[in-house]
Amino acid sequence: MFTLLLVLLIIVSVLMIGLILLQKSEGSGMSGSSAASMFGGALTGAAAGNFLTRATAWLATIFFILCALLALVASKSDMAKQGSELRQELVEQGDATAQSVLPTDGVEPESIPSIPETK
Repeated sequence: MFTLLLVLLIIVSVLMIGLILLQKSEGSGMSGSSAASMFGGALTGAAAGNFLTRATAWLATIFFILCALLALVASKSDMAKQGSELRQELVEQGDATAQSVLPTDGVEPESIPSIPETK
């Protein structure tokens, strides 16, 4: 499920990038030259701008929905519950450090080096 959503997100992203680049901008963009040639002149002038704007809006909506679904699927997966190896190692090191600092049987705790100040 995660892989399917990720592939769809990549496809939508590439399509959205293409549509955004085709839109007319202050410098007339690429829509004047390539949109007319790609669609046989059917999308010229206001019709091309209107179509590209609507298609971009639809793709942006699909993009955000896919992002939300990916986040939901990732949070429910087994990988999120297991945690990473780095996180597990940091937790174990933190526990070991906390145990070494605690005094036991009247023995003074190890001195903890202070962080040097930077100027």
